[in-house]
Amino acid sequence: MARNLYFSEKVRSEMDLYSDLVIEALKIYGQDVYYLPRDLVNEDVLLGDDVTSRFPTSHKIEMYIENVEGFDGEGDLFTRFGVEIRDEATFVVARTRFATQVQRPDNDIQTSRPTEGDLIYLPLTNKMFEINHVEHEQPFYQIENLPVYKMRCTLFEYTGEDFDTGVDDIQAIEKDGAYQYKVCVAAPKKATASFVYRPPYMDSGYAVNGLVHPGGVDQFTLIQGGNYYTTAPTVVFIGGTTSDSANAIATISGGAVTGITLTDSGVYTTDSAITVQFIGGSAIDSGYSVGDTVEQTLSGGVKITGEIQSIRLDSAGDSSRCYSLAHVGADDGKYHTFINDVALINKTQNKITGLTVNSVTENNKISETEQNDIFSGQSDIFLDFTENNPFGDPENQ
Repeated sequence: MARNLYFSEKVRSEMDLYSDLVIEALKIYGQDVYYLPRDLVNEDVLLGDDVTSRFPTSHKIEMYIENVEGFDGEGDLFTRFGVEIRDEATFVVARTRFATQVQRPDNDIQTSRPTEGDLIYLPLTNKMFEINHVEHEQPFYQIENLPVYKMRCTLFEYTGEDFDTGVDDIQAIEKDGAYQYKVCVAAPKKATASFVYRPPYMDSGYAVNGLVHPGGVDQFTLIQGGNYYTTAPTVVFIGGTTSDSANAIATISGGAVTGITLTDSGVYTTDSAITVQFIGGSAIDSGYSVGDTVEQTLSGGVKITGEIQSIRLDSAGDSSRCYSLAHVGADDGKYHTFINDVALINKTQNKITGLTVNSVTENNKISETEQNDIFSGQSDIFLDFTENNPFGDPENQ
């Protein structure tokens, strides 16, 4: 016998009320998390993996953590090779909230629900989780409604993925774990010079008329030629008591000022605070910021790119600038490294000139912690790897 036509659990107003109550409960008892949709870059169709995945966006949304007595999983495993953390968690999110709050980037993943492989960052514990399975039928059709998704997740292990979320704590995972190149460039410098001031003096030509020869600029000495000049800078004299400022012409070679020709000593009655400056000259100073993509053209026209993770200036600020670059790759798909004496161009800011690289070192940070908590200091309490047998009886000190 069929069900009674006059009674139904599928009442839209009741279903909407149920969904709203679920959302309200999640907002009260849940945690704010960041949902990171995965953007496939180069999927391995055989293994079904994409180690070069990008996570270009993050979306803040409330989720409920089902675990009430701590994370599930095998917990923290202490082995002779270090610490391995196998935490697991189950997150619950409202369907309607996910649909309105999370927008997936335009890529090969075409779905409007949470997807296996996406990430969830939990600020409460400063941990990142990867979705392993999405359950969409629990609770099971109460009043014929499915209000939530349940996501079973494991602790995420960073293996070189590209994060561009704008959230500092998430970006720190990439900064601390990515394989990086330390590329230093020669900082731009302006030319500097000194001169000798010739004070007013008696001269036979001026004495006939009862005058004194005025003071002026004399004997230029080039202190530093600067760098990155593409045209000769303008020599400007500032300060002093004058009725006619001095003039000079700079000459350049190899991007630096190599000589100064004094064309007019000027007319000065005092040498009070006279300074010489070099203005203009198209000195290159391409700006670089964290998150920018930089490019270098190698021999044969091969272009190698990387993303800036951090910037370090030397103490004086005028010697070298060093950039830590991650996600480095060349357009021919082969292994290359950055080289010296070639410009580093900022492609994000659409620059056409850049600073010249003067040193390159590789910095492998992936194998330092394997995304585990750093425990070397505390481990000496129960394991001392300086002993001959750190797993045996303590040695006499």
